[in-house]
Amino acid sequence: MPRFTVHVRDEWLTVPCRDSSSTIRWLGQEALKRYMKNKPDDGGIAALKDARFVARRCQGLGLLDADDTIDDVLEDNDFVELAIEGDTMCPDFIPCTPGVSHLTAAYREPEDSICLDGNSLTSTDLVNLGRGLYKITLAAEAERNVVKSRELLDTIVKENKVVYGITTGFGKFARTVIPVSKLKELQENLVRSHSAGVGNPLSPERTRMLLALRINVLAKGHSGISLETLRAMIQAFNASCLSFVPEKGTVGASGDLAPLAHLALGLMGEGKMWSPKSGWADAKYVLEAHGLKPISLKPKEGLALINGTQMITSLGAEAVERAQAIARQADIIAALTLEVLKGTTKAFDSDIHSLRPHPGQVEVALRFRSLLDSDHHPSEIAESHRFCDRVQDAYTMRCCPQVHGISNDTIQFVLNIINTEINSATDNPALDFLAIAVHELASISERRIERLCNPSLSELPAFLVNEGGLNSGFMIAHCTAAALVSENKVLCHPSSVDSLSTSAATEDHVSMGGWAARKALRVVEHVEQVLAIELLAACQGIEFLRPLRTTTPLEKVYDLVRSVVKPWIKDRFMSPDIEAVHRLLLDQKVWTVAKPYIDKYQTEYIPESRPVSPTAFSLESPPSPRKRCRHD
Repeated sequence: MPRFTVHVRDEWLTVPCRDSSSTIRWLGQEALKRYMKNKPDDGGIAALKDARFVARRCQGLGLLDADDTIDDVLEDNDFVELAIEGDTMCPDFIPCTPGVSHLTAAYREPEDSICLDGNSLTSTDLVNLGRGLYKITLAAEAERNVVKSRELLDTIVKENKVVYGITTGFGKFARTVIPVSKLKELQENLVRSHSAGVGNPLSPERTRMLLALRINVLAKGHSGISLETLRAMIQAFNASCLSFVPEKGTVGASGDLAPLAHLALGLMGEGKMWSPKSGWADAKYVLEAHGLKPISLKPKEGLALINGTQMITSLGAEAVERAQAIARQADIIAALTLEVLKGTTKAFDSDIHSLRPHPGQVEVALRFRSLLDSDHHPSEIAESHRFCDRVQDAYTMRCCPQVHGISNDTIQFVLNIINTEINSATDNPALDFLAIAVHELASISERRIERLCNPSLSELPAFLVNEGGLNSGFMIAHCTAAALVSENKVLCHPSSVDSLSTSAATEDHVSMGGWAARKALRVVEHVEQVLAIELLAACQGIEFLRPLRTTTPLEKVYDLVRSVVKPWIKDRFMSPDIEAVHRLLLDQKVWTVAKPYIDKYQTEYIPESRPVSPTAFSLESPPSPRKRCRHD
């Protein structure tokens, strides 16, 4: 007999259906009847026959027609939300808000798998697991290590040994010995009491990352988890049954205790849980709908599930992956801006950067050379100002290799730490370091946006629009960029310089790593948005230089942007344009378009390195008899 779970105000009700030809109206009325039965005042509903309501599936939030039959529009164990006319949305119902995550809406059960062994997971793998691209399998060696570790722990319990967290309490209660008959309750109480986080839940993608990373750490076989429990966690991940994990509440001491406790609570069948099939519902119903059973904690397993820094690390992995992606694309965007502002390519000459060969600086300069005017990619725009009388460009253009370069070096440094910590623990100061480094990409970008919008600096129409005054063009888009950069300055204050004593002074110096990870992600997002505005502005600047064309790779970038955003002829609603280009950057499409040209330049056009003449920059060299051009 099919049954359905119906959410009415603050309760989830299971409604069996003996006749699947019954209508949605019947299902709603049956759910209301059960709801009213448990309320002394009938829940404030005067008469069941007069109650008016709207029903929708929790999955996809699709509205259901009251006259449709259940058999036509619902599947067995479907979840339905009932909104009673006149009610406000129940605060206990957590909708899967459209637009919060494009990946969630597009979720499809993956066919491929990643095999976890606890030692070889990378940040890229973890982000892809979060995006729902892979299921998880467990390596045979990991299974053996888990079994071996659990056997040792069972021996400790059997022999009544006193071991912290196994047969004792926790933190301040470390000297309190717990009877064997109470060890299961001890672990369950640990998870329940530590589920004290607040704030919005992590997105499904970030919760998948958190769960995947916890599975990976447990797969090392050092935590005493049972193979049965670990397999149950993998089954929940593969079904995308994801606990409600509030984003706030960790100080990074003894791990991300509150977030990981919430993660474990859902797996125990308590609290809230989300899946693509059910939306948000009580965890026990979500697990049941996927044919899964709540985990039953054995001695030490509650501690094994919550004692780790996986939220810091998983959010850090997303932050550093996105930082690396936007840093690459920042070089391309800056190169396009330099073209529009009629800058010189001489500042990117390999001889100059060989004198100060920081890896990131050298790499950025090479990217600029591969994209800008050269023998293999001539630019009509560059040719049009070949013999101008300007001497040099502003720092925001000619010093991109130095500024972008150190950001790239720092991102690589943090990436190495994260990829180590993914298979061990987490280093919080690295995320503070990442936020500061990636912020520089937005700081210098905002100054380039100013140069594009300022007619005294760009030789283009004010704010990149015709009929200025009637039209404001990019005036406020630049203000938005400035606001984001200013906000980043505050977010870049290191959280690792702060510490508050917790747990009755047993954890008296803590990392505050959860906040470091969350704000690093906010900084990265702001950087992406600022660079989206610069890319829009640079492409708009190209319109005023037509019919002249830039280099082939930069024309490809221009064409990509114009595939989603039209030129700015007169004022219009701008936020959708910024969001569309931000999406291009998130999907790394700007990098995808330009990368083949960068790769080709590296393999075909880099001349043999030659030593720099010791007299090349001699102070005694006679000055040129004519005014020096910045292109010389």
